[in-house]
Amino acid sequence: MANSDFFHRVYQVAELIPHGRVTSYGAIARYLGSTRGARMVGWAMNKCGSWHRFVPAHRVVNSKGLLTGKHHFPGGETMKELLTNEGVLVKDNQIINFADVFWDPSLELL
Repeated sequence: MANSDFFHRVYQVAELIPHGRVTSYGAIARYLGSTRGARMVGWAMNKCGSWHRFVPAHRVVNSKGLLTGKHHFPGGETMKELLTNEGVLVKDNQIINFADVFWDPSLELL
């Protein structure tokens, strides 16, 4: 049950990531008070299909801007396509303008 509560809090934060912006697993974990919980945030993103609303999981990447969750999307390029459609520049599964589009919930959600 504790994982379920954590996952729901992750989804609530992920739902707030603005269109055209991205955040990292670690940034969400830090915001939720789980500084070493990045992997758990990744697991939550993997299970977000069970959430009752759309979760923009494509906007959550690793701390270097790599699309490490891309294999959880249908096809091989879906995550990249979704981000590109939002104006995020991606090349070789790496966000090119990562610093420009990074959204930190600890700074944005006061």
